[in-house]
Amino acid sequence: MKPATFREITGNSKGYYILLSLLGLTVAAGLGSAWYMEHNGHWVTGMNNQIVWGMPHVFAVFLIVAASGALNVASMSSVFGKTSYKPLAPLSGLMAITLLMGGLMILVLDLGRPDRLIVAMTTYNFKSIFAWNMILYNGFFLIVGIYLWTMMQRNLNQYSKTAGFFAFLWRLALTTGTGSIFGFIIARQFYDAAIIAPMFIVMSFAFGLAFFLIFLLATYQWTGREIGRYLINRLQKLLGLFVAAVLLFVVIFHLTNLYAIQHHGVEDFILSGDNIYSGLFWVGYVLLGTLCPLVICYAPAFRASIGWTAAAAILVIAGGLSQMYIIIIGGQAFPIDLFPGKEVSSSFFDGVIVTYSPTTPEIMLGLGGVALAFAATLFAVKILRFLPLSLADAKVDPHHSAQG
Repeated sequence: MKPATFREITGNSKGYYILLSLLGLTVAAGLGSAWYMEHNGHWVTGMNNQIVWGMPHVFAVFLIVAASGALNVASMSSVFGKTSYKPLAPLSGLMAITLLMGGLMILVLDLGRPDRLIVAMTTYNFKSIFAWNMILYNGFFLIVGIYLWTMMQRNLNQYSKTAGFFAFLWRLALTTGTGSIFGFIIARQFYDAAIIAPMFIVMSFAFGLAFFLIFLLATYQWTGREIGRYLINRLQKLLGLFVAAVLLFVVIFHLTNLYAIQHHGVEDFILSGDNIYSGLFWVGYVLLGTLCPLVICYAPAFRASIGWTAAAAILVIAGGLSQMYIIIIGGQAFPIDLFPGKEVSSSFFDGVIVTYSPTTPEIMLGLGGVALAFAATLFAVKILRFLPLSLADAKVDPHHSAQG
């Protein structure tokens, strides 16, 4: 297998500047939406006293989880010794940073008072999982930045494997911390489960790889660079494996809840209720986000197809957003069981299922974070050498020479 040659993309075409402009306008719309919500108060959103984490949190948590998973391609090379993925490692590290950047932009701007971030950065309550995550997020930027440096600075390549190992451990800790935000909330019946933390780790593998595939395949198609069937096929099967693993953890999560009688109410609400959450689960997550990608990833008719692989990645992202919406919004919509076995009612909506409809500013803020992640990645590959000139089979397939 020949060593890869890395080069910047030219980025002088009309299409490049149109795409970058559209992403920039979406970021600007997101910032404008944040200003509108901050200036008028959160009453202009669909959030209320019961649903305190709305659509911006769905996007933010989704991007943070995906950021961890985007690093998985680099980890496959440096930690697990899969040399086929080595040419993709720099882009993998870059997207891990930019996706986290986009997620944290949404999270900070959704605070209502972004300046309160200073308090979170200077005053730590180590009994709070949120305080732990402040350390994990900042540490992720630092460690992945060092990892990228060792990969791209030739005289530091000898330290790349060590840096990659620490980055791998840190990303596991980061996703565990993010999942534990929900797993530690024992008051909410849908959250109170230790399996949520490892489930988030597995979800990060699928979501991060899906984002990575979309950017990689689109960039190579638009710039005319070659990407061989061998690598597409491997990434396709890897995505299918991660999607199947997520499905396994989701099944275990729901079976565990169904085993406990006190969770039957919330499980009935999510799985078979006459509401948006059941529809998102069965159609958005199970059908579109899981079964369809699995067919695309493993059926011979779709093997090593750039178009179908990109379609599978888009479906995984759609299914992931559905799953995050169910977890974050659905978990809050179901009433807290204040007195088990008793019916509770009051003027403060106790015992009542809460309705929530996301507003345009909330959605635009979320899309602004996604646009920021892609715009930052698109700009970075223009000014720095993150992408190989070719990913042809001769470059990445270790058995290519033996095949003649």
